[in-house]
Amino acid sequence: MISPHGGTGDDCNSTGCVADLNGDCPSELKVVNGSETVACKSACTDFGFPQYCCTTNTCKPTSYEQFFKSRCPNAYSYPQDDANSTFSCFAADYDITFCPSPSTRTNGSAAKRVENKTGCHKCNASGGTCGSDSNNRTICHCPSGFYNSPELKQCLGLAPLPGPVLAPTYSPRPGSAIVGILLIFAVCCFVPRFKRKLLSNYLRQIKMNDNARIEAFIIKFGSFSPKRYSYGEIKKMTNQFNDKLGQGGFGSVYKGKLPDGRLVAVKSLNETKSNGEDFMNEVASISRTSHVNIVTLLGFCFERSKRALIYEFMPKGSLDKFIYSQGTDNQSRQLEWKTLYDIALGIARGLEYLHQGCNTRILHFDIKPHNVLLDENFCPKISDFGLSKLCERKKSVVSMTGARGTAGYIAPEVFFRNLGGVSHKSDVYSYGMMVLEMVGGRKNIDVEVSQTSEIYFPSWIYKHLDQSMNLNLNEEITEEEEEITKKLIAVSLWCIQTNSLDRPSMTRVIEMLQGSLQSLELPPRPT
Repeated sequence: MISPHGGTGDDCNSTGCVADLNGDCPSELKVVNGSETVACKSACTDFGFPQYCCTTNTCKPTSYEQFFKSRCPNAYSYPQDDANSTFSCFAADYDITFCPSPSTRTNGSAAKRVENKTGCHKCNASGGTCGSDSNNRTICHCPSGFYNSPELKQCLGLAPLPGPVLAPTYSPRPGSAIVGILLIFAVCCFVPRFKRKLLSNYLRQIKMNDNARIEAFIIKFGSFSPKRYSYGEIKKMTNQFNDKLGQGGFGSVYKGKLPDGRLVAVKSLNETKSNGEDFMNEVASISRTSHVNIVTLLGFCFERSKRALIYEFMPKGSLDKFIYSQGTDNQSRQLEWKTLYDIALGIARGLEYLHQGCNTRILHFDIKPHNVLLDENFCPKISDFGLSKLCERKKSVVSMTGARGTAGYIAPEVFFRNLGGVSHKSDVYSYGMMVLEMVGGRKNIDVEVSQTSEIYFPSWIYKHLDQSMNLNLNEEITEEEEEITKKLIAVSLWCIQTNSLDRPSMTRVIEMLQGSLQSLELPPRPT
């Protein structure tokens, strides 16, 4: 409300600018009586910060002052949010003063005078602030509550306060404040505990359902499933998990020994990351296989959250340990080209068996060097069937709810369904990317290379490859080894064609690897 400069503002006379300060008041500064806003506090009184209690012309405007300017722009000039709740308007001889809400509820017309001036003086003298309720009855805002009786228009038991009248504030009764604090404390303590308990019960129910599905699967699988071991037997055969062979995304692998003396590799699945589907995929897929290039599953353990898989022991470990160059000094290749060729051919035969040799077609979906194990003679064996999927042999395309595999080996159609359906050709793509790594001695996606154009390894292969399929590998090789490299390159590039229909089957891959180099053509550059 605008009032003459030097006046008290008690009568809140209209002087041409009517602003409903209570209606425009920021929510943090409102004083309410039930659902009714009855006053607007000073930001200085409420917050006590220097930026709100400044008293010089250097004060910066704050968000708690701007609602004055929006209502009375002609009278507004850099207000100071002081403790008096009175703002000087330097562009006019007026002061902006906090006035009770009803005096300005005129929707743009002149404000009505507050009734019962005598009552207002009594209220102000007793330390309160005069106002009116929604029925225009005089009301006195006191620190201990509101008094609107005609007989009580002052704050009882309080001496008059010196100094200017502050904006009305509301202080709840002490008892209600304590109850409110206790209620907030109880809610803050109870709600998180309730949410944690609810989540814990939900996860426990999921785990129980998961365990029930696995038990039903084992019973249904019957005599086809491998031997089941107790968790105590697992700890005994691994000597309390003493000899760790490696670490994977879903668990750790330990060296162990069966009672008959055979060495085994025990894969202990993480309780938090493993799930029933991965476990059942592994048991169901490998149990159906019997091939020299497929790792043999000798047994498993399932005791509630304790799960483990027991494989034949592969003394040479995984293929990735032998194909990636170490350092930058062009170290000589650890495996001979003939050995690499035999490994590539063995993996191709294993995949052909999974795709064509079983009564049920098995799609691996995670072919990569880390999942190829080598025996003492470097005979490759495909392992880790946790992401595999079973389908009918006559079925060419399978449905998937999400992407499967490892970055750098996943076929494009697994991500982009508009490129075609997901099928056994997705394994062919992964095989091609893996063979490229075997030839080049580096990962398909190399985060350490300096040039972005060399991050995608097939592009690097084409960059260093001429029409005669000569690849500069910075090493001296024999004529036979050169033929092997050219053959591996041509086959792998056919396997990674973007269109899955352009990729060969694994049967055709074996034919190309065993055929003559002259019969192979350099395929189109993959996109």
